[in-house]
Amino acid sequence: MRHTATAALAVVLLPLAGCGGLTPEEARAAGPVPAAGVRSGAAYNGEDVMFAQMLLAHNRLGVRIAKLAEGRRVRGEVATLLAAMATTQAAEARDMAVWLAGRGLPATADPAEHAAHGGMPGAGEEEIAAVENAPPAQFERKLLDMLIAHQDDAVQLARAELVAGTDPGIRKVAQRVDVSRSAQIDALLALRP
Repeated sequence: MRHTATAALAVVLLPLAGCGGLTPEEARAAGPVPAAGVRSGAAYNGEDVMFAQMLLAHNRLGVRIAKLAEGRRVRGEVATLLAAMATTQAAEARDMAVWLAGRGLPATADPAEHAAHGGMPGAGEEEIAAVENAPPAQFERKLLDMLIAHQDDAVQLARAELVAGTDPGIRKVAQRVDVSRSAQIDALLALRP
């Protein structure tokens, strides 16, 4: 089991060099619009906008969930994975915020539009408090379970974008999210005590 967890963790950490933004070549070519590898004038549709808005909120929540482990006793493999997840999700959230702002779009979706695109409410305050206040013997397991569900929501969100989105840069982000979060789910499952 430990070998499986270590291998899965390596798969999750390898893509970090490319996550969260542009390669140096893309950044030079794109100029001042650095978000998600998208250049000015690229065509986008409502699905692209919803994906960006939902991923922004989702990733901010993911960073918050990952930080629940700060100051708590967790295994080294778990701490490493949480740090990688928080770094990746913070960078992706930044990219989505820049992409939306660059198009004069709001950072958050209208609640009716959000519901029409599947909702995915994410972890609520009660669920976060339950993990945060869990006794030490249960904390890590509860945290991992919450993160598995959280990352699955990201996979579903990315797959919806890949079906209906049109913006090439946003679709590229969605593809990365699908692959990386699927690998993270495998790593999280392998790490469950």
